[in-house]
Amino acid sequence: MKFIQPISMKRLIDLFKNKFFLVTLAFFVWMTFFDRNDLFSQYEYRSQVHKLEKERDFYKVQTDQVTKELKELTSNPQQLEKFAREKYLMKKDNEDVYLIVPQKTDK
Repeated sequence: MKFIQPISMKRLIDLFKNKFFLVTLAFFVWMTFFDRNDLFSQYEYRSQVHKLEKERDFYKVQTDQVTKELKELTSNPQQLEKFAREKYLMKKDNEDVYLIVPQKTDK
């Protein structure tokens, strides 16, 4: 079984003297923390995209539902009358409309 050998101090110092390693390290630090498109901004952008996709799906469902209702209302006069009575409390001239609101009980 092989164990991972710890890096010696001399080897670590040699690593930090290597200009390619330093440039690569500086690049990763810059891209992670200081760039306009750093990791934190990317996370926020992805979460915002996810939120907007959920909103898009919600509005698609709402649009489909409203389109279906509109189709029903334009094709069926009885459905139009029912809609007007329920949503806008419209009535005929010889009718009285009573609105019953349930009472809220506090517990």
